[in-house]
Amino acid sequence: MNPSAQGWIKKLLKEIEKKDIIFNFSEETFYNALRNCGFIYGSNLDIVGSIIDKKDLTEEELCKTNLLLTLFYTHNNSKSKIPFIDSVINFYTDINELKMSFFQELLGGKKSSEQLEKIIHKRVQIDANVLTKNFNYFIINALLFIDVLAYQEFLKNNTISIDYIRNLEAAIEAISLNVLNSKTIKNQYDESLIKLFESSLRFKDNIHVNYKKAVEIIKTKQEKYYVLDLACMATWGDRTIDDNEQQFLFQLGTDLSLNISRISQSIDTVNHFYNTNKDNIALLSSKNIVQSFYNNSSKMVNKLITRNSKRLYQELKDSKELMVLLSQSTVRDLTNEEQKKVQEQLLDIFKSIPSLAIFMLPGGALLLPLVVKFIPKLLPSAFDDNRIDD
Repeated sequence: MNPSAQGWIKKLLKEIEKKDIIFNFSEETFYNALRNCGFIYGSNLDIVGSIIDKKDLTEEELCKTNLLLTLFYTHNNSKSKIPFIDSVINFYTDINELKMSFFQELLGGKKSSEQLEKIIHKRVQIDANVLTKNFNYFIINALLFIDVLAYQEFLKNNTISIDYIRNLEAAIEAISLNVLNSKTIKNQYDESLIKLFESSLRFKDNIHVNYKKAVEIIKTKQEKYYVLDLACMATWGDRTIDDNEQQFLFQLGTDLSLNISRISQSIDTVNHFYNTNKDNIALLSSKNIVQSFYNNSSKMVNKLITRNSKRLYQELKDSKELMVLLSQSTVRDLTNEEQKKVQEQLLDIFKSIPSLAIFMLPGGALLLPLVVKFIPKLLPSAFDDNRIDD
């Protein structure tokens, strides 16, 4: 089975149906297996539950395989009578209708395993020519489980509400912000990432979701496990979980109504995973995970803006209100209402430029402040009296 070649989904489904092993996992056991193989952390190093031999699969191929297996397990545990492949394509079609046009060119025509292969490929790889490996696996793939949680909701009602995805992302961002603020000692990159989160949260429909509200949003057991594990991953950014961070994690777990053993397990698991696999995860070659995130994000956004500068500038010229707001952002802070307008109009523009479609995906809002930072370089110097040319 080769996830980089056509026909891999049919081959994979045939193999696991022969073994019938995937049906023997309880929901909690399967989630733990996802975490142990690295899927929850965005660093896939094995096949979930060793259901099949990973052989010489690349990390990207492992990620595609794990995502497909997780969606298949979720479908099998539901009462849906719609065939698996049709169901997943219907799900991503609904996501597309919720202003995520990244898959639009893939969703036409007859539903097939080949069509689903293209969707999974786009969802995991995104654009290998643009994204750095570290950024791709640390941010985008760490949020893939949001797809799974949203798919669970979709299977219950055969539709998905945009509010579910929006609220879940807002809760994750708010809790992550509290995690970063719980650090006893913050370096410049921690401070930069905190500012990045804060800026992104102000873009969220003009509503800042606080910690208490975020905890209330997280309801299902898998949502709670996932949010706690993401928080543990965030605290491990400087390769140590200090007393303040550990206290915060236990408080978070308690607020989520998780027992002490589950909280301790999450902390122990993230420590074991990263310490055991530090030589196999490219991201950990950096002295600081947060530093790697911020540096790679800045470089990636800068490259995207530069490569699309001509078309982006033309789109900005056609949107006079956005042009004015971006220009004013170089000399003053925008109001919450103005920031919301910037977000909405930027996302509309990004829909028309394929290589900028990354900002339409879960987690893309985290990068919008960086976009606003780099776009003024495209504007005429007259818009910015304080601009200094490099």
